[in-house]
Amino acid sequence: MRPLSLATRLTVLFTVAAAIVFPVFGWVISGEMENHFEEGDTAELKVIADAVYQALAGVRSPSDLAPVERRFDDILIGHHSASLYIARDDGRLVYASDPHPDLAAVSHATTESLERDSIQQRSQGGNTYRVLARRMGGDEDALPDVHTIVVATPIDYHLTFLAEFRRTLWLMVVSGIVIVSAMGWVAVRQGHTPLREIVNRMRRVSASEGAEEIPPETVPRELGDLAVSFNEMLRRVDESFRRLTNFNADIAHELRTPITNLMTQTQVSLSRARTVDEYQEILYSNMEEYERMAQMVGDMLFLAQQDNGASKRESADVDLAAEVRSLFDYYEGWAEELGVALSLDGKANIIGDRLLLQRALSNLLSNAIRHTPAGGSVRVTLRTTGDATTIVVENPGTPIPSADVLKIFDRFFRIDPSRQRRGEGAGLGLAIVKSIVDVHDGAIEATSDDSGTRFRITIPVAI
Repeated sequence: MRPLSLATRLTVLFTVAAAIVFPVFGWVISGEMENHFEEGDTAELKVIADAVYQALAGVRSPSDLAPVERRFDDILIGHHSASLYIARDDGRLVYASDPHPDLAAVSHATTESLERDSIQQRSQGGNTYRVLARRMGGDEDALPDVHTIVVATPIDYHLTFLAEFRRTLWLMVVSGIVIVSAMGWVAVRQGHTPLREIVNRMRRVSASEGAEEIPPETVPRELGDLAVSFNEMLRRVDESFRRLTNFNADIAHELRTPITNLMTQTQVSLSRARTVDEYQEILYSNMEEYERMAQMVGDMLFLAQQDNGASKRESADVDLAAEVRSLFDYYEGWAEELGVALSLDGKANIIGDRLLLQRALSNLLSNAIRHTPAGGSVRVTLRTTGDATTIVVENPGTPIPSADVLKIFDRFFRIDPSRQRRGEGAGLGLAIVKSIVDVHDGAIEATSDDSGTRFRITIPVAI
């Protein structure tokens, strides 16, 4: 199943966050509003109860009660249709407002202590009231007799307001979730504009036209690394296209020479009748060209396998000194013919592929012998220092220009621009050496000056 798009994921996250946060805020606001009305009603009821207590405190005889009852009526004025019920502890009714809810039942059910108010919410006759019940008076109180005071105020208006408020609030919460989701989707789409621009530039990359680099300072900071990576990718792609183009040109050039030689010699041999010896000489010459092409194809196949990781590397303990002496024996006759001496200094062992290392050393030695003047000496030095082994192959001769030293490991690169010298090879030898060194996690560098040319290979002892 294909993963959801980034825009969809972020929109869902916005929606989930809004669906959690907005209802919580709505619940808190609704609760605070309800507490506000409850606290206001309770405060109002306590004010009435305190005023009633002050009025009752002056009653010492039945004759004092008549003016106090008028005081009770005055106390209720301006208190939102509040009702008052007062009864003595012996059950006698002291005062009851008219009309009023049935507060007698509340009075009889009140069992709280003298110091504590009882706050209730009661429904009666289709109306809802908030009711305060208080018992006060006693021997040590200013009010000698114990009285139960019950004060009630209707709260239907508050409940209606709260119900409407909650409906509006939750409608706003739902609308807010929808709006935040829609705005989140729009914001994400707009935020992805630079990313889509990068994608469009990637689509325009081609071998012929390439693509423009993206200045990192022109994109948001979060996409700066992506722009840098994209630019680096473009450079690598351009370099790969350039190398591929040059590679194709070099292949065509290198194959054209032996094929042209074969065609020319074959045409000459067919131009007239020849002796057996002459045909044999032409065949020997053709064999040299075949061997040259076979070597070139073999080298190209080897490099392709190394690039793709298709070849398997064996790991064994390799005695480099023994391998170098074996190669000295192989090249001894050719070196004597050219007047070149071979010398070895030091010894070293590493874990690696013996055949690959032998091939790399062989390419370096043959290259050094070929470019050493008569009377010169090719020297191989082996050293192990710490966790790395160093192999140095050096020979005297004409120094290599510094500009060419940087390209010497490129495929098909040769210092001789004519590329026509027989026996020179196809220019793949040093490229193969570098590929083998890379396989062994090593490094190779070349230096050249008036004293000679040196190739230095550094390979970890244990790979």
